[in-house]
Amino acid sequence: MVHNVTSAGRLLDLVPLFHDDFRVQLLVTSTGSSAFQEGIRELFHDLQLPELPWKQALSTPVDLAISASFGGELDLIHGNLAVLSHGVGYTKRLGKPGAGSRKPTFGLSPEWLLSDGQPFVDGLVLSHPEQLERLARVCAEAVPSAVLAGDPCFDRMLAARPYRDRFRRALGVRRGQRLVVLNSTWNPEGFFGSGGGQDVLPSLLPRLAAELPADDYRLAAVLHPNIWYGHGPGQIRAWLDRAQRDGLTLIDPVHEWRQALLAADLVLGDFGAVSYYAAALGTPVLLAADGAGVLDPGTPLAEFVRRAPRLDPRAPLRLQVERGISAHRPDPSLAGSVTSEPTRSAELLRRHFYALMDLPEPTATASLEPLPLPPYRPGKVTSPLSVRTRLEGTDIVVERSAGHPAGAAGDAHLAVHEETRRPGDLDVADVITRDGQADDPRLGGPAAWTDEVLRRHPHCSTAVYVTGPHACVVRSRGRHGTFLLSADTGAGADADPAAYASAFHVWLAYGGAVPAQGIVLRMHTATGVHPFRAEASG
Repeated sequence: MVHNVTSAGRLLDLVPLFHDDFRVQLLVTSTGSSAFQEGIRELFHDLQLPELPWKQALSTPVDLAISASFGGELDLIHGNLAVLSHGVGYTKRLGKPGAGSRKPTFGLSPEWLLSDGQPFVDGLVLSHPEQLERLARVCAEAVPSAVLAGDPCFDRMLAARPYRDRFRRALGVRRGQRLVVLNSTWNPEGFFGSGGGQDVLPSLLPRLAAELPADDYRLAAVLHPNIWYGHGPGQIRAWLDRAQRDGLTLIDPVHEWRQALLAADLVLGDFGAVSYYAAALGTPVLLAADGAGVLDPGTPLAEFVRRAPRLDPRAPLRLQVERGISAHRPDPSLAGSVTSEPTRSAELLRRHFYALMDLPEPTATASLEPLPLPPYRPGKVTSPLSVRTRLEGTDIVVERSAGHPAGAAGDAHLAVHEETRRPGDLDVADVITRDGQADDPRLGGPAAWTDEVLRRHPHCSTAVYVTGPHACVVRSRGRHGTFLLSADTGAGADADPAAYASAFHVWLAYGGAVPAQGIVLRMHTATGVHPFRAEASG
């Protein structure tokens, strides 16, 4: 039973528990109780299960009904009802219509657990004994229905930990780069906020892009499904258009957010469950919003928020990010507070569900679906890049960013992607870049495209056609023919080929000449050295 996409995400974790059992028919329904209905239809379409209208679901006898929310008329269900949390336990205060000004803990209070003074949940799934202790204090009537059965969401992340490097490569994170994930829960006081003047995110995004070098950092954002579907994915992309052009990647909030957490080097978050999951995985977290008053103060999440390091949006960001990573020491107790039964949720949940159905369990081992490997999405910056360089022979230090931070040193030039939003940027660019297949008939190939760019833009000195993740073709004004730049991956090179081109541009400007046999240059970024070979190609 789906309240909204947020709760549906947790229910999707459970579907494999019923696989291969011909005795069980799965049905889906939407309670219609949430203001955020967008996205549900797409999820149901992907599941390809019979859908019951809510009124029909209320009148249909079932052996088991499962929800990950208390939204809807759950007390009217004809059958055994199991309810799970769709976060890290039950943490947030949320009033119920008719409850007046009182804001009890959502899902763990009489307002949410009793109907006409009686419990109506047959299986209240908890992930840790501390939740049972809180339940006993505030709603003893519901204690008999409680069952400790772990956290399937966290278990899937634990099982996927060995594949962290694959998830990083899927996000286009290169060797030596650090992935910073911005995360916001759904709340006016969250990181994404309500669009008011106190919001942190709008002013922070361009500063992150300017202060964090593009070749040393990747930025991604995980937004709560209610943000994503409440405003609409198109609106989110419109609001974050500049950030995406500066290199921000938006993460699917249902199917890919856990992989992004596993890939992250740092999470800039708030008081939502995702920040806590990240910390429980051992990832450094800096809080940009603490949501004072939103959380039940007795929860582990609230304690984490009280102790977690803060991001100061008024101070320089790069130093805070670097310190947040280098000074971090994982706290094993955080994972212990997420679940008292790590890796056992599939076993415990299936046992509980089949007991409620009064049906013998299948003999096969209960298991959850492995987290899928997301599609490859390399970082792409189409905003103009300020490039600072220092040259020492065949060693070139390069720092590129979507802005020119105060105090940045070195010779500067402007590198602009041909897909820049403002065409006037191309008229002042020193380096113009493009990425595409070498045989793309629309562009005429690297040789024709680079020749066209230098003819069309007299100010441009270097045209760069990126043909793959480790190579590009370059044409330099005043030089005959084109040059092929290719990374020496065997020596650890793994950077954006456009960065090699900026290094090559500066090396040529200072009198460098490519011999017939080619030459190896060494590009230095803050996090590594990237040797690449330059040779004439036509």
